[in-house]
Amino acid sequence: MENENNEFKFIDEIIGIIRSGLSNEEIKEKLSDYHENDIAGAFEHLTPEERKHLYPILGSEMISEIFSYIENVDEYFLEIELEQAAEVLSFMDSDDAVDVLEEMDDEVSEAITDLMDEESVEDIELIQSYEDDEIGSYMTTNFILIKKGLSVREAMRELINQAADNDNISTIYVEDAEGKFYGAMDLKDLIRARDGVDLDELIMTSYPYLNDHEKINESIERIKDYAEDSLPVLNEDLNVIGVITSQDIIEAVDDEMGDDYAKLAGLTAEEDLQETTGESMKKRLPWLIALLVLGIAVSSVVGIFEAVVATLPIVICFQSLILDMSGNVGTQSLAVTIRVLMDENLQGKEKLKLVGKEVKVGLCNGMLLGLVTFVIIGLYIHLFKGNPLHQAFLISGCVGIALMCSMIISSLTGTLIPMFFHKLGVDPAVASGPLITTVNDLVAVVTYYGLAWLLLINLLHIV
Repeated sequence: MENENNEFKFIDEIIGIIRSGLSNEEIKEKLSDYHENDIAGAFEHLTPEERKHLYPILGSEMISEIFSYIENVDEYFLEIELEQAAEVLSFMDSDDAVDVLEEMDDEVSEAITDLMDEESVEDIELIQSYEDDEIGSYMTTNFILIKKGLSVREAMRELINQAADNDNISTIYVEDAEGKFYGAMDLKDLIRARDGVDLDELIMTSYPYLNDHEKINESIERIKDYAEDSLPVLNEDLNVIGVITSQDIIEAVDDEMGDDYAKLAGLTAEEDLQETTGESMKKRLPWLIALLVLGIAVSSVVGIFEAVVATLPIVICFQSLILDMSGNVGTQSLAVTIRVLMDENLQGKEKLKLVGKEVKVGLCNGMLLGLVTFVIIGLYIHLFKGNPLHQAFLISGCVGIALMCSMIISSLTGTLIPMFFHKLGVDPAVASGPLITTVNDLVAVVTYYGLAWLLLINLLHIV
């Protein structure tokens, strides 16, 4: 809460400075004492005229740093002249510039790109050449790369020269004479090194790296395990073409979790508030149509057992209990399975162990809840429905057994379906919650009414 108050305090102070009537030089000097994130927060409270007056004062480089903290920043770019917009994008990290251009209209994006310097355009086109789910689409070209064989003094000179354009200097990457990735070293080690020290002693030649066409969802665990500020991205020739920074990693994890959450909810992709109704419908309809077909199948199965309902109407009272519990169990197993399947090193024996564990959990929980259901529903039918005691507990016994069986089967489907998708090379999150729930509804209906028909009507003849 205190941090939030400080943030609002800074924003109020920034707005006060901008509206103070001070000279342009004084405004810029005072604003330089604040973090770009706080200035970005203040931008949202300024009028378009105030921002337009401020852009020339701040300059393109400072604006680029501020804009990197603003969501939907394309709206602010429309307030800037095309020439300055091109300069701002040139100062931004290439991956951030790509995000901005993708949010703009094609005509505006093309007009700004035509005014940018050739090197910036090449970096942007490189990142745009990758699919959204590939490592290359998340990398930035803001990094320091030096040649192997330099002296400490030469390495420092090269660092200073490159730092004018690239400020991501905490890790310095090294290439060999053929331009292939050789290793990396920490800036602090280079700073502390004496002039006579062999640079090779500072270089970690086994430094981890990523391939540009790797899928982000297959690399996240490995990236997290190394816990580095940045990792180099190599092409097929082992040249360093970019780096993934810790900020990029957080963004990638957030995007991946958002997509998985969307898929678990039965969507084809994550939605946002800016999407049109039509776009949201396109994402939701495919799963809804598939689930509608499955829902019709469930309803048809209920129709098959119409004679059971007609003969023993009370059983329909507990249908929703069986369906809800089987759906809940299936969704729990699905969540556990997807989390486990994120580990690409999982062996076949471990997968079988997971299946066995989920079945055991389903059996134990099913027996416990089946027993509770047997007692509570038996008393309910006897006391509130007026059925004889023995008949009430026969019906509740059938409900309890059906509950236990459906929970065991739901644990299996919640585990095996995502494993099946994973085996086919399909994202297991596609085995979404709604799909598992609908499949388990079908299983639960067959189990429940099948047992009622077999036990209560044909074997026990309670009616």
